Amino acid sequence: MPGYDPDKDKKIKEWKNEETGLLISIQQYGEGEPKVQIGPRILKKKDGTDRAPSKAGRLSVEDIMWLYDIIDEVKDELSGMVGPE
Repeated sequence: MPGYDPDKDKKIKEWKNEETGLLISIQQYGEGEPKVQIGPRILKKKDGTDRAPSKAGRLSVEDIMWLYDIIDEVKDELSGMVGPE
């Protein structure tokens, strides 16, 4: 059984919370079903550049409110990619 192939991993669409650095994305591996990924979190250094990505971890109220604001757009994007069950 072959292992993970990074060339088959595709990021289809991404949303970023500029305040908290949280990323939400739609990912697809090979011909598999597209799925939503929460995280990573990209924080800023003092000089304004991006730090290395870190796990999303626990979500703050700000993260939840932002997710609530974009969830319909995420759902619509994903629904357009996934056929009916």
